Amino acid sequence: KSAMNHTRTMLKGTLILTLSGFLTKIIGFLYRIFLSQTIGSTGMGIYQLIFPIHALCFALTVGGIQTAISRLVAAKFAKKEDSDARAVFLIATSFSTLLSILVTFFLFHYADWFAIHILFEPQCTSLLKVSSLSIPMGTFHSCVNGYYFARKKTLLPALSQLIEQTARVAASYLLWLVWSQEGHAITPMLAVFGLFFGEFISMLFALFITIMDFHSSTQPVLKIIRPFRQLKEILAFSTPLTCNRLLVNLLHSIESILIPGHLRLFGMTQQTALSVYGVLNGMALPLILFPCAITNAVSVMLLPSVAEHQALGNYDNIRLCIQKTIRYCLILGFLFTFSFFFLADFLGLFLFKNELASTFIRTLSFICPCLYLSSTLSGILNGLGQTGPYFFQNMTGLSIRLLFVFFVIPTHGIIGYLWGLLLSELITTFLTLFFLHLFLKGKCL
Repeated sequence: KSAMNHTRTMLKGTLILTLSGFLTKIIGFLYRIFLSQTIGSTGMGIYQLIFPIHALCFALTVGGIQTAISRLVAAKFAKKEDSDARAVFLIATSFSTLLSILVTFFLFHYADWFAIHILFEPQCTSLLKVSSLSIPMGTFHSCVNGYYFARKKTLLPALSQLIEQTARVAASYLLWLVWSQEGHAITPMLAVFGLFFGEFISMLFALFITIMDFHSSTQPVLKIIRPFRQLKEILAFSTPLTCNRLLVNLLHSIESILIPGHLRLFGMTQQTALSVYGVLNGMALPLILFPCAITNAVSVMLLPSVAEHQALGNYDNIRLCIQKTIRYCLILGFLFTFSFFFLADFLGLFLFKNELASTFIRTLSFICPCLYLSSTLSGILNGLGQTGPYFFQNMTGLSIRLLFVFFVIPTHGIIGYLWGLLLSELITTFLTLFFLHLFLKGKCL
């Protein structure tokens, strides 16, 4: 009966997250079409340039802590240690939010230096300043989501995700109407203001539901026993994962920043390079990642579930989770490979009115099986606390892509980078399967 209840909870949570993920991605996809037609492909390229820095900040402030909250809270609830679970959430969220405020001050103050010396694009200065203000909001929102994912209360994170995306689009659209009527130039700042407003609204919603939840609890929430011991436990798990994600995000940032520069080495102008980069990261890749609404939902639900099974020693259930994940992710991946390959022309020209997007979609369609499988299995690795293997597989994949950026793009252009993406996803998937096999083999001996 307990196993049936657990399966029912998993399916319910996955369904909620999948539906909200699809709705969010549909809204986001329409939003990207709107941006591509208002700020153009070059504007999309400039806008996309700020995200490597943005991702690094989030990796530092909440990358490891959100996973720590999900894993530790799930394990403590499984052991009926409800009071300790709430304490973990409060301490981790307070620490993460304080850290995010410090990061915001630093990035805001040195935004011009990052824009000129790191991104090589002075137009990004004002974009970085505004986007930095959203970091504490997104950090708090992510911690709250991690807590509710651990408790398998997926409706609240799903709603906050939809609210964030809706607020982002609404703010950008209203700002576009105002700027158009007043004759102002439509710049990438339109999208950054939308990003800020979306994070602000989602933070308010997360704060509201957390206060209501804790207020209705019969257990005291302010009497935290041994807070520094709790913080030590949180940091012991989150610090290696944070360092891993920082290094992975750093390499990913280097990759993203170098692509336009190495496209210029191939012979493109600055504007053309930014345009190609914008088409790849702002149009084609988001479409390929669209089905990740399903795999991300499964991954989010698997992390706390696997942590619970591990805490209780149920390794047969973990093996069953892995087998089902492989089967269904491969079916999903091959289905979308065929769909994207044969519909690439229609999707690129109809949705984005861009022929280059069609070429990218057709080429990237081949990464779907590996992409969807590796992203879901990575959730299981994190749920098992296997931060070392998770770090190694990501480093390997990024290293392969960086080699293609350095040595293949200058001679073959952007198509060389797509080859690197295909190879890195293939190797990353095999490494993930290998590490999971080693873990279960060791536990079954």
